[in-house]
This record gives sequence, C-alpha cells and structure tokens, in this order.
Amino acid sequence: MAKAPYGSWKSPISTDLIVAGSIGLSSPHALQNGRCWIESRPQEGGRSVLVQQDPDGKVRDITPAPFNIRTRVHEYGGGASLIHGDSIYFSNFADQQLYCQGWEDPAPTQLTHAEGFRFANGCVDTRRNRMIYVVEDHNVSGEPQNLIGAVDLKTGELTILAKGHDFYSSPVISPDGSRMAFMTWDHPNMPWDESTIWVTELDEAGMPGEMIPVAGGKQGEQKISVQQPQFSATGELFYISDESGYWNLYREKSGQSVCPREAEFGGPHWVFGMHHYEFLDSGKIICCYSEKNLDQLALLNPETGELEDIDLPYTSIGNLSLSGNRLLTVASSPTLFPEIIEIELSTKIVKTIKTSTDLELDQAYLSVPETIEFPTAGNAVSHGFYYPPTNQDFQGLDGETPPLIVMLHGGPTSATHAVLSFKTQYWTTRGFGVLDLNYRGSTGYGRAYQDELIRQWGIIDVEDAVAGAEYLVRQQKADPQRLAIRGGSAGGYTTLAALTFADTFKAGASLYGISDLEILAQETHKFESRYLDQLIGDYPEEKEVYQARSPINHLDQLSSPCIFFHGLEDQVVPPNQAEMMVEALRTKGIAVAYVPFEKEQHGFRIAENIKRCLELELYFYARIFGFHPADPIDPIVIDNLEE
Repeated sequence: MAKAPYGSWKSPISTDLIVAGSIGLSSPHALQNGRCWIESRPQEGGRSVLVQQDPDGKVRDITPAPFNIRTRVHEYGGGASLIHGDSIYFSNFADQQLYCQGWEDPAPTQLTHAEGFRFANGCVDTRRNRMIYVVEDHNVSGEPQNLIGAVDLKTGELTILAKGHDFYSSPVISPDGSRMAFMTWDHPNMPWDESTIWVTELDEAGMPGEMIPVAGGKQGEQKISVQQPQFSATGELFYISDESGYWNLYREKSGQSVCPREAEFGGPHWVFGMHHYEFLDSGKIICCYSEKNLDQLALLNPETGELEDIDLPYTSIGNLSLSGNRLLTVASSPTLFPEIIEIELSTKIVKTIKTSTDLELDQAYLSVPETIEFPTAGNAVSHGFYYPPTNQDFQGLDGETPPLIVMLHGGPTSATHAVLSFKTQYWTTRGFGVLDLNYRGSTGYGRAYQDELIRQWGIIDVEDAVAGAEYLVRQQKADPQRLAIRGGSAGGYTTLAALTFADTFKAGASLYGISDLEILAQETHKFESRYLDQLIGDYPEEKEVYQARSPINHLDQLSSPCIFFHGLEDQVVPPNQAEMMVEALRTKGIAVAYVPFEKEQHGFRIAENIKRCLELELYFYARIFGFHPADPIDPIVIDNLEE
C-alpha cells in the first residue's frame, strides 16, 4: 500500500465512470406478467424512460425518444406514469400533456390537449373509464391553480372534481368506485406541517358529494401531517399520520394507529407517487418503515398490530409495488448500489432485476459509513453518517489527518440515508472523509426533531454542521485546516450560511443554493412560496429576520473560498441567487469560481454537467487545500487566487 497525501489518491471511480455507468431507478411496477420501471439516463440528457422486463427476462424500452416521462406539477413532479391493463399513460416533459401507449405500440398517442395544464399522480376509475389526476392550471393569473380532475380515457376531456385548496395530492378510488379520497394542504403549510385527508361519495356520473375530512388538520395546537391514503380490497381507507409524533399507519374505521411505534412509515411529501405500504390478499400489509433513517421491510397484521421484519441486506427501501405475492421495490445499502429487486413474499426469495450501474467495484475500495450521534448547541444531539477515507491502494502520509467534507441534504425538510453512492465514494476513494449530515430539522427521527428547524433555519442547521465537523476533529478523523462544506438547494443555503456566520470551514461548494432569502421568498414557485414562513418567519412582516439570515447581506463576515454551480433554467432557485454572491465575493477579493450550466434546471441531469461539476469541485479543493489530484482536470479560473 502506497503512502500519498489525502486528496491525491488515484481512484477507480472516475467521473466518466459515474455518468456512463449510472442511471436513476424509480417507479417500479409489478405486472401480472413481468415488471417495469422508469430509468433516468444522464447520457440522454436526463430523459426518463419506461422499461419493461417480460417473464423470460427480456428487457426493452417502451418509451421512444424524444418522449420523456416527467411532470412539472409542484415543479418536483413524481407520479408521472400510470399503467392500466394494456395501456400506459404518462405526462410528457416537453408539453406536460398526457399520452397513451400500448405495450406493443411504436409511439405514444396524445390524449389531452389542455395547453397550460399539468398532470400528476393519477389513479384509474374503472367504473367510469376515466383517470383521476392532480391537475395544475397555469392559465390563471397569479399563482397556478391546483385541483383534482378526471380525464376521459377515450376523449381526453377534463372534468374538474375538486378545487379550492392550495394543493392536492394522492387521489384514490375505492374498489367499487363509490368513494374517492385525496389529500390537501394550504398556505403557509407544507404537506409535512399540516395536511388533511378527505373522503367523498361519488354519484353514478362520478361527481363528488360532500367533502368530509377524516384525518389530519389541526387538533388544538397540534398540527398533524397525513399522507398516502389507500383503500383496502374491502373498501376501508388506510392512511399515514404523524399524530403520535411519528408517521404511523392508521385506519379510517377506528381512527387509531395500526402499529404504534417510534418509527417512520412515511416520509416528507416532496414528490408524488409515494408508496410505503400495499395490501396482500391474505389481509396483511407489506410495508417499509425507518428508524433513524435505516429502512426495514416488514409484514404487518392490521388486526393485531404484529410486525414481522423481513431480513434483507438493505438500509434504504423505496416505493413498493405488489402483484399477488410478488413485491417490486428499489433498494440499496452501504455496499449495494440502488437496484430494483423482486421479493417472493411466500418464500422470502429475493431476485435482483436491475441495478443502477454495471460497475463491479472491489469492496476494498468502499467506505462503509458509521452511524454517529454527536452533541450540538443547546445540549441537543444531532445525527449523521461518517464515511472514512478508504482505498486499498493508498494510505495517508505519516502524521497527516484527512480533509473532511460535510455534506448537506436539500429540503431542508428531507434526510440523507446510508447508501452506496458514487458521489460519496468519489471523495472517500481520493482520501477525503465525508460527514453526511442529518441536522436538526431532518426527517426520519420523529416530528419533534423535524420541528426543531421551525423559524430556526440558518441557525441550528449551521450549528449542527459546525458541531459535526468539530466532533470529528476531536476524534482525530479530520484536519481542522481542511474542513469543507457542500450542499445543493437548501443544503447550498446552509453551506453559504456556515461559511458566513461561522469560521469552522475553510472552503465550500454551493450547488443551486440560496444566498438571498428575500429574493427566494419573492420569486420561487408556488409549492415553496410560503415554505420560508415556517423556516424563517412571515414575510414581509419579519423582513429583518430574512435580511439577517441572508449570507449576501453579511459579506464582511465571509472569508472562506467558495465555488458555485447553477442551472440557468432553474425555476426553484433562480440563478441570480448564485450570480449576486459570486460578484460580491469577487469584489471583496475572496477566492471564488462560478460554473453555470445551460439547459439544467433544479438539480443536474445531463451527464457532461454532472461530470464537470464533480471534477471542478475536486479541482477547487485541491487548489485551496494544496494537494494535486491524481487525474488531469481541465481547469477553471478561480478569481482572487494566485497561480
């Protein structure tokens, strides 16, 4: 084993390998004969394609180019496809209209011609030969109007079924077609703050009657978040609620938790199409739950509350799809890349259907995370996953302590999980330690932990980032002079806030991050337009708080170098958020670099850009921390940094 400075190790994980060998896997669907899923392909500009595998194992693309299965409802999308018998219905990204395609059809046929409307999260009303969708109308003045609508399967005609709330999600129809349930929430709440599940009777024509709230809302001073309504085969409504302090599974007829437990049976409702449980013919429920962001698949008896764990080598389990006793889901672990697996529930036999990468990486190169809890400000505890630098070919120089990157997830109401990711191993195989942080406000640890961020964003998340880095310094796992912090979106804001309001970090990377909270409050899209009310305070009434927590207003406190990456078509965090910060840093004389990407929105999907982003971030740290990367990198100008 050779000795070499941390950061300069030669890694088997190149950026070419990352973008060439990796695809995104989502929306698994167990068919009566075979299975299908959606692949997001960086090499095709991030195009999302429905892929089918028949019972004999033959795999083929169903979605022809240039069609792209992706909806922009709430901008974050999800729930863009729906399978009904021999037909596939999907939202096409280019025009946001619904298309229909048979399994053997060479090309889709346009179903709706509703310009300015977007569709997501559909379900089938077989009794009336129609689909029920969440619909977003952009033809109105001001913010778009959200509603529940029915789309005729023959004509594509749209009929409005419910409107009046700011947001809708998760419409479902009872097996006999007599009832419909759905979820709503209203400004200034986000769905994980306070939301409501409604039920209504449907007449013969499918028009709703009185809308009756059955779960969620507000009980006294307690706000309750609900999600994922589903009807059982007998027509009973089930749903997930955090009334107990954790997202547990409930049933309508009792209004009680089926299995009270300090565990999360749901997650934050950022995207449509979440499926954390399904009903078996036996009456049992197959579900996944999480304890401290480690997932577990289990069989649940709703009559007794008995929970039977299924032993699997996975720590993250995604959406569930059931056909008979065959379960299809997306799963991963610290040593297994995301893959679609099929489980025969009667035998517990697991079969890998599709992996997100064809790369076979020697386990000796893999950094396996340590789950850590560490003290933070206010006698509180924060959480994260620590990945040590790992490469079977190298070790650090004698007496050298490795650099550390603190990674911050987006949201901020979200979480990171202990899973195998190229984008983490890219750093650890080169000699960096990585702290993947679940600061206070992250999901997966109960409602109380999540709510700690209310009106505290930019304060306690920064405190936790600092505390985590300093904890690892005390453990002699990180060099205090080579601490970096990085994050995208909301994580980009915490990155910039930490660089501004603390002096712990010596470099940072902001990916489509936020620097001016006021501008974000004024310019962002509808879904998040009142999000900051919860995280910061009411605007403009508390304008001073927004100004006080915006890094752009405190450049006199900022003295650490930073690199910025931003998509020029970003509608969630406009690119001027980065550009203003970059210009200010240039003027102040602080080392700064800016990398804009054309044709990118919020998050990067194009292979070339994903590759360039990683390489330039490494190049930036190398210049700042004084090491030489093992691989040649086409450089970028870093303003205010001497050659």
